[in-house]
Amino acid sequence: MKILVIGGGNMGKTYARSLLRAHLVNQDDLMILERQEEKAEELRREELGTIYTSADHCLAAADLIILAVKPQDSAALFTSLRPHADPQQVYLSIMAGVTIASIQQGLGVEKVIRAMPNLPAQIGLGMTSYTASEAVTRIELVLVQNLLNTTGKAIYVDTEYSIDATTAISGSGPAYVLYFMEAMIEAATEMGFNESQAELLVAQTFRGAVELQMKNDLSCREWIARVSSKGGTTEAAMTTFQATSVFEDIKSGARAALDRAIALGKN
Repeated sequence: MKILVIGGGNMGKTYARSLLRAHLVNQDDLMILERQEEKAEELRREELGTIYTSADHCLAAADLIILAVKPQDSAALFTSLRPHADPQQVYLSIMAGVTIASIQQGLGVEKVIRAMPNLPAQIGLGMTSYTASEAVTRIELVLVQNLLNTTGKAIYVDTEYSIDATTAISGSGPAYVLYFMEAMIEAATEMGFNESQAELLVAQTFRGAVELQMKNDLSCREWIARVSSKGGTTEAAMTTFQATSVFEDIKSGARAALDRAIALGKN
C-alpha cells in the first residue's frame, strides 16, 4: 500500500515517522506532499519517504491519503486535489472541524475517515478518536486503526459529534493539564523553590498520579479521598477548589471548546 501524507508540518511528520518506525510502510511506499519548497527540502534531508511539491505528481499513485493541513486551508486544498482524486482511494483527515460530508463533496470521493489526534501523538502517547463514512470497508478501517495506534491509543466512535467532543477533551486537553501545571509551578516558586525544582516537583507529581490512576481500578474521586486526610493539607486545598468552583470551571471550559469545534464545522 502506498501512503501519501499531505502537509509536512508537525502532525504530518509525526505520522510519517510513526509509520516508518512501526514498519507499516517503507521508504519507497511513503510520500509527503509539501507545497513550500523550503519545507520540502527539510523533509528530504530527514529521509521521510519521497517528497513532492505538486499533487499531480503523487496523488494518483496513493492508496491512502492523510490530510494533515490546517482546516482553514481545506477549500484551496480540495480545489487542487479534486482533478487527481480517485473514488477508490481512502482519505484520512485530521483537519479539526472539517466534516466528512464536506470532504466528500470537495474531493468527489466517498471513502473518508475523520480523526482527531492530539499533541502527545508526537511522542507516541497520543489519544485519537476516529469515525468513517459508510463506503469505508472493515479491512480499510482496521488498517487505519493500526496506523493511528502507531502514535498512541485510538478509539472508534459512531458519530462526528463524538469527534468534536474528542477535540474538546483530548484534543485541547493537554493545554488544560499544562495550564494546571503552570499554576502549580508558579505556586511552588512562590513557596521558595527555584524554577528547575518547581518543574520537577510538578511534572513528576502529574506523571505519578496518572500512572497510579491507570494501573488501578479506583476512580479519581476514590483516589482523592485516599489522599485527603480529615483536617489535613489536601482537604484544605480541595475545600478551596470547591469554594472557587474550579471543578465546574474546567467542565465549562471543555464545553466552550466543544461549542467552538461544532461552530468551526459549520463554516
